[in-house]
Order: sequence, then structure tokens, then C-alpha cells
Amino acid sequence: MTDRRATDPLLTVDSIDTHYGESHVLFDLSLTVGRGDIVALVGRNGAGKTTTLRSIMGLTPVTNGTIRKDGDELHRLEPHEIRKRGISWIPEERRVFGSLTVEENLRLAAHSGEDDQTERFDEIYAQFPRLDERRDQKAGTMSGGEQQMLAIARALLGPETDLLLLDEPSEGLAPQIVDDVADIIRELNERDVTVLLVEQNAEMALELADRAYVLETGEIVHESTADQLLADREMMEGYLGVK
Repeated sequence: MTDRRATDPLLTVDSIDTHYGESHVLFDLSLTVGRGDIVALVGRNGAGKTTTLRSIMGLTPVTNGTIRKDGDELHRLEPHEIRKRGISWIPEERRVFGSLTVEENLRLAAHSGEDDQTERFDEIYAQFPRLDERRDQKAGTMSGGEQQMLAIARALLGPETDLLLLDEPSEGLAPQIVDDVADIIRELNERDVTVLLVEQNAEMALELADRAYVLETGEIVHESTADQLLADREMMEGYLGVK
């Protein structure tokens, strides 16, 4: 696939360091997400993948380096300000409100936007017909795959999203449901949503992605097209444990 980052970068993470208290977690980390791309960030458990997303979102502030979207600095902003700049984050384990219905979960997200979301609601239900069927069902009673759909749909409401940060969307899902979630990610990307995907299921992530970074103990150790990484069995086994 065409590498667009040189001509049209949407997100630029430049030499960031991140700490949890006294613990140094990310070391001089740099990555670029081109507009319209799906970029996979893969690595073993504890490599720092989730911390990278949290740093971009302002939830774990960086101690050095810069983060920019469309050239504008993000690393000094609060998370709600970053959200207003078109970045949505779907955390690991989905974190929907289990005691609320599907409709109520979506209404809460819609209220974070400044404009009338009625038309967008109709679009969301058309895009996720399974959620339309379950509008009045408590989110906590739905399957893991349905909750993941709800988490994605919720992230698309409120301020307009053009960059989606996805953390382990396939976690705990049956293989067929993983395929369904992958199809949703492809469809979103075709609708001009750029995606930065953190995923323990490296093969699934690389089959979706245009480009890939491998993270090892807080440092980027490899960057290539997703196809090149997928074909490099030595790299896949050595850094990702995929045989």
C-alpha cells in the first residue's frame, strides 16, 4: 500500500518519554500516523503499547518530546481538549456502562458534542444494525463482541472523530467475532477515519494495517509496512512470539 506519511501526516509523536511515578516507561518514542492509514502498534504484554495511547490522549502526560495532530501541539492539553480535536480512544476491556441500555450509553456520548447529534444517531444505528436491535438492552448483558461494537459506536459520537485510538479490540472475543470487529475497523477507515491500533493479536492487526511499529520495553525496535512485518517470520517470532 502507498505510504502517505511523508506527504500528509495526521499524527506525529516525536521523541516522547513517559513515566509512571519514578518508573520510566516510554523511551524516546517516535511514530507517525498518515492521514487515512491504519497503523498497527504491536508488541508483547508490558511493552508500553497502552501507555503510548494514554500519552497521546493526555491521560499519562509525557515528560519529554512532542505530540502533534495536523501540526498542532497536543502534549500540553487536557484529555477533554484533545478529544475536541478529533481524537477518540477506545480503551482495553471496552468499559461500557453495563447498567445502562445501549441507547443510554450512546446518549451520554452524544451529550459531549456541541451540535445536535440526531442525524449522527441515525447514521450510527444504520452502521451498527445489531445495536439498533438492542437499543433497550442493558449493555452489561450483551456479548463481548456487541459491547465492542457499542464502544466503537460511542467513540464516534460527540465531537467529530478523524483519528481513532483502539486498544486491544479483539481481546476476549471468539474468532468469528474478531473477524466482525476487523470488518468494522476496515469500514470506518473507508469512511476516512484514521486508526492507530494496539493489538496483542499481531496477525489480525497486521492484516488490517498499512504500516506497523514494534514496541519492546518502551522503545520502537522496528518500523515497516504491515505486509513486510507479516512476512518476516524471524521478526514475528522474536519480538511478538508468533510462530
